[in-house]
Amino acid sequence: MKTLNIIALALLIIGGINWLLIGLFQYDLVAGIFGGQNSAASRIIYVIVGICALYSLKFFNDVSEDRVSR
Repeated sequence: MKTLNIIALALLIIGGINWLLIGLFQYDLVAGIFGGQNSAASRIIYVIVGICALYSLKFFNDVSEDRVSR
C-alpha cells in the first residue's frame, strides 16, 4: 500500500507541475510530450492523474485536526 501511495503522490506532483505550466505559460507538458490533448496517450495520462487524485482523497483522514496525535 505504501508503494501505491508514493506512486499516487508522484503523479499528483507531476499533474500539479503540468497545471502550473498551463497557468503560467499556457503550455501543456503532457500534450507536448504525447502529441496533443486529444491523443490517446495524453488522455490516458490525464485519466491516471485524475484517478490518483480521487485515491488521494483518503489522505484527508490522515491529516485532519480531529485525529489525536500519538
